[in-house]
Amino acid sequence: MTELQSIAPRDKAEILAQALPYIRKFHGKTLVIKYGGNAMTDPALQADFAEDVVLLKLVGMNPVVVHGGGPQIETALNRLGKKGEFVQGMRVTDAETMEVVEWVLAGEVQQDIVGLINQAGGKAVGLTGRDGGMIRAQKLKMVDNQDPSKEYDVGQVGDIVSIDPSVVKALQDDAFIPVISPIGFGEDNESYNINADVVASKLATVLKAEKLVLLTNTPGVLDKAGQLLTDLTAKRIDELFADGTISGGMLPKIAGALDAAKSGVNAVHIIDGRVPHAMLLEILTDQAYGTMIRSH
Repeated sequence: MTELQSIAPRDKAEILAQALPYIRKFHGKTLVIKYGGNAMTDPALQADFAEDVVLLKLVGMNPVVVHGGGPQIETALNRLGKKGEFVQGMRVTDAETMEVVEWVLAGEVQQDIVGLINQAGGKAVGLTGRDGGMIRAQKLKMVDNQDPSKEYDVGQVGDIVSIDPSVVKALQDDAFIPVISPIGFGEDNESYNINADVVASKLATVLKAEKLVLLTNTPGVLDKAGQLLTDLTAKRIDELFADGTISGGMLPKIAGALDAAKSGVNAVHIIDGRVPHAMLLEILTDQAYGTMIRSH
């Protein structure tokens, strides 16, 4: 809080007053937040994130957190002497890897986040897609980018069949903050590892969220000259896909964001999780700390 202590009282009041219209506008609304990148591994940023989530809840919004955990899974696999293998950016997940994914995501990572939010004064509850039968999944069919007739077997990587948000709604109505690990279950009770951006995007759609916020390790969506694009429509994003401006690791993230924007989520924010309190600044001020994708 040192930055705030050095601000004159009048300026502090001005800052708080500026947040008021946003607090009023989003009161009672659901925000789905995908938590990942540096914000999730740097202790100072972790504490900032937890404070932001609690503040949003206390001023009457309903934050729902979906988290990833790639680096933590990698560390655990290395400890077991297993080498992570990727096909087109997707982790190949055999049965043994899936076990590790489950105990890292639903155990260590999820409980760390729950603990941080509780420490900051919130009431967080950890869930996986199994809880309340939330995320039904099936095996992801991965087709080769170059040759559509070629398919890869990436093991227990899942594609979402359906999301039943009733458990999330029940918790929200009771002042809790849901923290969700992106693990789904199949027809035979098998587990699936699902991309966290995809889970967050689909969940935002199903919950009819006001906003979907994706924390990343980039400033947002950049144009070809490397300049930040702060405000985009769904139509403009389609054009950026077509001309190759958006490529690589940003593709799945933006594809999910675009689906959410086209399916009724009013705004999707792709923000720089390396900026302290970026989420609050993006939601409660006029200042853009990333890219906002509007549905129209």
